[in-house]
Formats: sequence, structure tokens, C-alpha cells
Amino acid sequence: MSATMRPIRLLMFFLLATLAFSAMAIERDFPATTLRGKMTITDYPNVTMSGNVLRLSPGSRIWNTQQLTQIPSSLGSDTYLVNYTLNVQADIDRVWILTPDEASQKIEAQRNSQKR
Repeated sequence: MSATMRPIRLLMFFLLATLAFSAMAIERDFPATTLRGKMTITDYPNVTMSGNVLRLSPGSRIWNTQQLTQIPSSLGSDTYLVNYTLNVQADIDRVWILTPDEASQKIEAQRNSQKR
């Protein structure tokens, strides 16, 4: 019985690995209003975005390259290439830290014209 279970276990392992890797390859959806810049947290809630001082909105969210939310204080003073959106007060409300693959794509190709 153990000899017949071995191929089934191996098949299950490969199926689970395939599902895990396909979940990692999901492309992120960026709204049509997405902008791109280099972000540095300077003095929370202030950030420098491509040389301009902007503020993070009170409900802002930052997603890292693994699509997990990140708190601003955990980013330190490093500079990140990001996609971001502004709210009606011109504060940053959403930030996506880009993977090297996403950073190599033009912003126009990443924008989803159906979302706002």
C-alpha cells in the first residue's frame, strides 16, 4: 500500500507547488489615476515623492512587493520606486512598492482604465 501512495503523494506535492507559484505570479491592478515616483519617508506623514514633499492621507495604505500591507515606520529612510494615487486633497492614499518586473514596465501599460 505504501508503494501505491508514493506516486499519489508526489503528484499532490507538484499540484500544490503549481498552485503556490501561480498565486505568486498574479499581476496587480493599478487604477487609471496611478502615478509613478521615487518615495522616501522623511517625517511621517510627510514623504518625498520624486523630489516633491507630499503627505500620506490618514487612511493611506502601502503594499510591499509581496502584496502585503506595510506600515510607514517599517520602511525606514530608504527610497522605493512606487506607483501611487492621490485623493481629492492631493494627499497620497495608496502606494504600491514595485517589483523589478513591474518597475521595468511603463506606467501606461499598468493602468487599468476601468478602475478609478
